[in-house]
Amino acid sequence: MSAEHTHLPPGVEVITTLPEATTWIPAGAEARTIRVTLVPGDPGAPPHRHPGPLFGYVTQGEILFELEGQPPRILKAGDALFEPGGDVIHYQGANNLPDAQSQLVVTMFAPPGTPILTVVSAEELAERRHLRVTQP
Repeated sequence: MSAEHTHLPPGVEVITTLPEATTWIPAGAEARTIRVTLVPGDPGAPPHRHPGPLFGYVTQGEILFELEGQPPRILKAGDALFEPGGDVIHYQGANNLPDAQSQLVVTMFAPPGTPILTVVSAEELAERRHLRVTQP
């Protein structure tokens, strides 16, 4: 823990700090807080991208999370996540539990009026398949 966090009041805990995140925030961006609730076994949205970076926290369950250039990973309640947005494809954000709900809360920084997500076409996925990291 850094010195700046040593004098926090009881019950306040810094989970993750990502100072370099500001380099991805578009000029004039607005902050949007979004809750994503996934029913048991929900595959989540199809491959997509976001207009700006997001920083989030899994509040319940387990999320199978995969970004372009990174191997898929399981995020459990209490885990934080970062996504740079922009050109990076978000392949998976699925509920990893077949019998329980999973949920995450994210804050996205995006230009006003832009969509929360844009689905990626099958053609683009095929063109960029070399950027996808698969498990060994």
